[in-house]
Amino acid sequence: MRHLLVLGGTTEGRALAAAVDGRPSLRVTSSLAGRVARPRLPAGEVRIGGFGGPDGLADWLRAERVDAVVDATHPFAAGISHNAALAAAATGVPLLVLRRPGFAPVTGDRWLPAASLAEAADLLPRRGERIFLTIGRQGVAAFAHLDRVHFLARSVDPPEPPLPPSFEVLLDRGPFTLDGERALLRDHRIDVLVTKDSGGAATAPKLTAARELGLPVVMVERPPVPEGVPVAPDVAAALHWLEQPG
Repeated sequence: MRHLLVLGGTTEGRALAAAVDGRPSLRVTSSLAGRVARPRLPAGEVRIGGFGGPDGLADWLRAERVDAVVDATHPFAAGISHNAALAAAATGVPLLVLRRPGFAPVTGDRWLPAASLAEAADLLPRRGERIFLTIGRQGVAAFAHLDRVHFLARSVDPPEPPLPPSFEVLLDRGPFTLDGERALLRDHRIDVLVTKDSGGAATAPKLTAARELGLPVVMVERPPVPEGVPVAPDVAAALHWLEQPG
């Protein structure tokens, strides 16, 4: 029986675990970072918490006799992706990155690219006064110094300080509807949306709503995949990779 480790926490990670769970020739273990209080658990075995860096992950791969690793973490989880690449190289365990395609602008979009959250924060004072942050709870600190704009931040769990002086949080989890996103932007009088290029259908309606309202969108670009690691854009491609000999 082959042992597959899925570094998960995403829709794609759960879908992959569900697709392979129960196969007699494959044992699947999903690893979640443990940063969400009530995560959606995938099928199969689940472990929660970090490995202790690349060396700890390499030790775990050896101890658990892992035959393949699929990195299905969030596109902005650069740390674990880097650690997975180092651990795979150290142990010789094949590694695949399962990464959904990013968002693609269409006619009518007013996107402002930002290489980082800090760069996104630098763009805001001259762009608007009421900002909708959809960047997750861990990135809010990058905006804490901005005292002349109001922020509405949406996340699954409450953000940790430091927070901007004028700040409110909306605790919610996708998928979100287009009607709901339209109403949210209007009700809160949002004039700028700040988001990450995470891709996926669950959070895409906010981009459509922003386009319809003519709002600028500060789009934080995703970090690159570790060099030399193959990438699958969807679960079907990941399954094809798993089915290859060797």
